[in-house]
Amino acid sequence: MSTDSWAGRWLVTGAGGMLGQDVLTVLERARIEAVGLRRADLDITDPAAVRAAVEGVTVVVNCAAWTDVDGAETAEEAATAVNGAAVRVLAEACAAAHVRLIHVSTDYVLPGDATEPYREDAETGPVNAYGRSKLVGEQAVTELLPQDGYVVRTAWLYGEHGPNFVATMLKLAAQRDTLDVVDDQHGQPTWSYALARHLVELGRAALKGWAMGGIYHGTASGRTTWMGLAREAYRLSGLDPERIRPTGSDAFVRPAVRPAFSVLAHDNWEAAGLEPLADWRAQLAEAITRPAFADLLRPSATR
Repeated sequence: MSTDSWAGRWLVTGAGGMLGQDVLTVLERARIEAVGLRRADLDITDPAAVRAAVEGVTVVVNCAAWTDVDGAETAEEAATAVNGAAVRVLAEACAAAHVRLIHVSTDYVLPGDATEPYREDAETGPVNAYGRSKLVGEQAVTELLPQDGYVVRTAWLYGEHGPNFVATMLKLAAQRDTLDVVDDQHGQPTWSYALARHLVELGRAALKGWAMGGIYHGTASGRTTWMGLAREAYRLSGLDPERIRPTGSDAFVRPAVRPAFSVLAHDNWEAAGLEPLADWRAQLAEAITRPAFADLLRPSATR
């Protein structure tokens, strides 16, 4: 198989996760040489190991992260070590080696109290420990790599390679007649494979000098609630959407506060000459035909 030699060699950290696996698949299909390192392969808190990993690389896509939002409430220092301090280590190594860094962040760095989509330059204000830890990582990238650092905030991510809300809803369809789902949190459900394609396109645009460093919002277009997402997943799967019943966030009290409004604007994609991600319904319609989701429907198809 030939490769896009102009794109050089890419490194994907956190390659064992849902998004990391999808990024590697997209790179393979794009015929871009890439290496994926899982947590066991690379300690991103180790400066020497990180420097060695980025040697000879043109682009790093950092998908490594502490993702236990509730767990971070009682282990904020540990979460920040991975989501903040380790990102600084990675950014320092990329700056020294003149490597472009695409760092995946989150809507949780924002306060979640807006009524209009958050622009990329909106004031941050995390409402939980996880968001604070991710903001430390963002700040490291923008400080150390003002030209070659790309912070991509995503939200409400689902995909084939890990636990996620869509998969959970489809599994529960075989177990329960009805489900109560939160209808007062607003966001943009984003398919991890669709985001992976955009991360790769952003990296290619960066190498060609089209995309400036900075913050990008990697979420689907449009907006809905968790209830809206669940109902659409059921509708697309041939299930009765009315089995999903609305409820409020107060019915599911969790250790970490969740932002009530996670709708992001996508202006910087256009500035980079790239289209924003597709509408969340179109993404879900494509994703749900994949085997990992389709297989979940077989036990519940007769309900």
